[in-house]
This record gives sequence, structure tokens and C-alpha cells, in this order.
Amino acid sequence: MAKKRITRVYTKTGDKGETSLVDGSRVSKSSKRVDTFGDVDELNSVLGIALQYIDDPEISDVLNSIQNDLFILGGDLATPDDFEIEIPRIDGGMIEKLEKLIDSYHEEVGDLREFILPAGKGASPYVHLARTVCRRAERKIVDLSNEETVNDSAIIFLNRLSDLLFVMARVVNKRAGFDETYVDFSKK
Repeated sequence: MAKKRITRVYTKTGDKGETSLVDGSRVSKSSKRVDTFGDVDELNSVLGIALQYIDDPEISDVLNSIQNDLFILGGDLATPDDFEIEIPRIDGGMIEKLEKLIDSYHEEVGDLREFILPAGKGASPYVHLARTVCRRAERKIVDLSNEETVNDSAIIFLNRLSDLLFVMARVVNKRAGFDETYVDFSKK
């Protein structure tokens, strides 16, 4: 039997404020679960903007890989834990990959002894913006986990990803020759 080809973007199935999870169950579009994977989608979009300003092939490759992992995370969040069909989920290997990148980039930029402003040149402000969206998504998935079962690795992944994005924004600035802007606590 041939698959039916979808010829329209709109399905009209969400017109009453509900959407489907991967298992076919219907939930409110305002549910915590949908809100959480909506933030992951927003994060992915912000990274897409950042990529338009990246000239560094290594950083581009890393951000492209992260975007792919964020689609996996979105699917993970959109799939109830008890779903019988196996789907790709965030796992320890993905977290380890982020940790290795954090360590490598941190070595390049060194320790911070002061707070820096989320500023910079080219892609760096967008990477900082992605970090803040990532932190919001992390807070929401933690909130969701207080009421529903979620993949523990998904929470850890977002925590590490926000750390990576912070260090990566610093790397982008350093490689672009932009000096970090330190917070001036003496201004009133």
C-alpha cells in the first residue's frame, strides 16, 4: 500500500487548540509538554540564525550537529515514556559529546574571573541568545518532570548544551578578534 502524500501544510486537526503527540494521543497546545518542545524548536531556530553569521567551518559543523540533536530532543519530548515503538532519544553519548566540546572550547578561551556581557561580533550574540532560550527550555523540562515522566538524559543534555553555548559564544568572539565586555559594577 502506497503512503498517502500530504499535499497541504495545514491539517485542521489543531483548530480546537489540541495537537498530537508521537503516540497519537491528543493534548492541549498549552500543555507543559508542548510548551517545552516548543522552546526546543525556538532554540533550534535561533541556532539557525546564528549559523548565518558563522564563517568558521568547525563551529558550523558543531551547530549543525546540535540542531540535529535538538530535533531528536523534540521527538523525545513529544513521545510519552511508555510508547511501545522505539524512537531516537537523547542518551549519555550525546551528553558526553557536549562535555568534550565544552572542555575543548574552555581550554581555548580560559577561565573567567569576571562576569561578561552577552555581546560580541557576528554570531556570538545569537549564540548567547540561544543559550538563554536553552536555559528556559531546561527550566520548563524540569517543571514538566515534576508532573510527568521525562527522559532524565534530556534534562542533562539541555544543561550541558547551555554551558556549551556559553563557551562557544566566547570562542566565536575570540576567533573574530572581539574582546569580551566585562560587567562594570561601579556604574549607577
